[in-house]
Amino acid sequence: MLPESLAHLPVEIIVLDYVLGMVMWTLVARSAMNIFLPENSEFFFMRFFVRATDPLLKIFRPITPGFLVPPIIPLYVAWFFFMVRFYLLPWLLGYSVMGMLSFPLESEIAAILYRAFG
Repeated sequence: MLPESLAHLPVEIIVLDYVLGMVMWTLVARSAMNIFLPENSEFFFMRFFVRATDPLLKIFRPITPGFLVPPIIPLYVAWFFFMVRFYLLPWLLGYSVMGMLSFPLESEIAAILYRAFG
């Protein structure tokens, strides 16, 4: 069941945003884990993040600046997904940009947290 604020959006848009959001947050999580663990760590989550995001990092390699430190590169790629979700997707679909919690994925997570702790 979608929150009322998302009920006006087509399901395809919400699914697309969820997929792009999960990819973006997986890239952010990889950078965060890389602060504490090397990329070749045997820790399950780190192996998952590396396997899940390496194909994306290879796709974005031609536009990735060479001066970036390797642990920051996933954040750089995540920034592209953020820009698509926040600016390009609403513009192409004719929706307005309403702010940080206008993302369907993050809006639903925030609503769950508000219900649990609010």
